[in-house]
Amino acid sequence: MEEVATDESRWFAVGHSDASDARAAGSAAAGAACSRDGAKLLVVFCSNSYELEELLAGITDVAAEVPMIGCSTAGEIATDGPGDAGVVVTAFGGDGFAARTAAAENASGGLRNAGAEAAGCLAQVEPRRHRVLLMLTDGLAGDQQEIVRGAYSVVGAAVPLVGGCAGDDLRMTQTFQFHDGRVLTNAVVAAAVAADSPIGIGVRHGWRRVGEPMLVTRSADNRVSEIDDRPALDTYLDRLDAPAEARTDQSAFVRFAQRHPLGLAARRGEEHVRFVGGADFEDRSLICIAEVPQGGLTWLMEGDEESVLSATDAACDAALAGLGGQPPLGMLAFDCIARRGILGGEGIKREIDQVAGTAAGAPVAGFYTYGEIARTHGVSGFHNQTLVVMALS
Repeated sequence: MEEVATDESRWFAVGHSDASDARAAGSAAAGAACSRDGAKLLVVFCSNSYELEELLAGITDVAAEVPMIGCSTAGEIATDGPGDAGVVVTAFGGDGFAARTAAAENASGGLRNAGAEAAGCLAQVEPRRHRVLLMLTDGLAGDQQEIVRGAYSVVGAAVPLVGGCAGDDLRMTQTFQFHDGRVLTNAVVAAAVAADSPIGIGVRHGWRRVGEPMLVTRSADNRVSEIDDRPALDTYLDRLDAPAEARTDQSAFVRFAQRHPLGLAARRGEEHVRFVGGADFEDRSLICIAEVPQGGLTWLMEGDEESVLSATDAACDAALAGLGGQPPLGMLAFDCIARRGILGGEGIKREIDQVAGTAAGAPVAGFYTYGEIARTHGVSGFHNQTLVVMALS
């Protein structure tokens, strides 16, 4: 399947395959995305149910010389809707785009350094008026805000950051990142994209506070040990009146927690949201995808289909507003798996239909994430249970 949009000097194309054979799926998706000459960058999102080395071999069979980044997912997004066991390949092409890529391995050994190392590719891309750093990370490696801080220390305030954390279908055991045909884990991969036309970014989540605020009385990095001077896990489960299975089984807890994030106050706009990605049943702590600061207030959050879909429209509108009135050439969506849990099967179809409708015929690609990156102002730029949309013109 090929979806392509073109301008005089730029094109943006999306190929999608759900073939069961990994090499065939990679080849088909890449062939559709690269049906035109002059591809400058490939971005790959795929299920980790594939034999990933074979999948990437199929992609490089078609486009061996094109720089590539990508990651495993908790579900894939294409213009025709969401999927669970396929591969989506996006190609940026034409003289109106330039791109350079980088990878930082062993990220958990130094998250801030990994973010800075991956962001170094920005210095290699030719200078154009509009630039963005696209980042894909291992959300299980530790506090993702540290990766954002590292990248920000390199690119500064003038270049936005956008992207998401790789998934593994909510197993929460191991995710994978891709760079130039290699399969990595515990890594940060990045692409510096420079363009002749504007790039817009929209960020919204649609969650709202529930109940009274709670004080984080002990935390470090992405682990919350105490809330209101009690073990954090006990406070969390009791405040939510959690079912019995979520109190003893890790998988059941993760399924329950994806619908009940923690909220943090933000200086402007919506609260920041933190995905509770696991529980330590021995020391009774919560394991989050990013830092929940000690001494700060946190809230339980809730959402429903109406609030989540309203946020979808708002994120798309904000992304388009950044294009200065030009029509979109294509859109990338980084959508938290927890929002998918709220919407259900029919709801996620509606959501992608809304995104595609906003794109007005331009191709759409993306994936369901374990966390989202969107830094357009300030140092903070990591989000959870949020939709981030990047629109290209």
